[in-house]
Amino acid sequence: MSPKKQSEKNAATEVARFSQARNAQSKALLEDYTELIDDLIREHGEARLIDIARHLGVTHPTAAKAVARLKREGLAVSRLYRGVFLTEAGTEMAQRVRARHRIVVDLLVAVGVPLEAAEIDAEGIEHHVSEATLTAFKRFLGGPKSRRRIGKK
Repeated sequence: MSPKKQSEKNAATEVARFSQARNAQSKALLEDYTELIDDLIREHGEARLIDIARHLGVTHPTAAKAVARLKREGLAVSRLYRGVFLTEAGTEMAQRVRARHRIVVDLLVAVGVPLEAAEIDAEGIEHHVSEATLTAFKRFLGGPKSRRRIGKK
């Protein structure tokens, strides 16, 4: 392959890689919000904007903007004088994210990362791991019912 063709191929690969990272970052916000809303609903029966903002350490307008995006994406609905509730798609997303988080935490702990650090680190990693990588993590951990699983989320 000529140097010019190799350079073009490398550039195309790089573009795809950066595009995937940008998409993951954009989706991470939705995933964090759906997971938190699901947690709040389980704990309190609803997720109020003020509680969402407080748990994520953001302002009320920032939380409102994110919830508006969730609604546009069909992941949440809100009710006047109530709170924010997940649609079926939003609940499914929250469950997928929670499962991804557990797998990443379990892998980090399995390789010697302390649990507290693993929980924190997994918050970022869980959004950027491909399905192929998650499958490899599960295989390393011994499958879906591995005895290595610890903690909860």
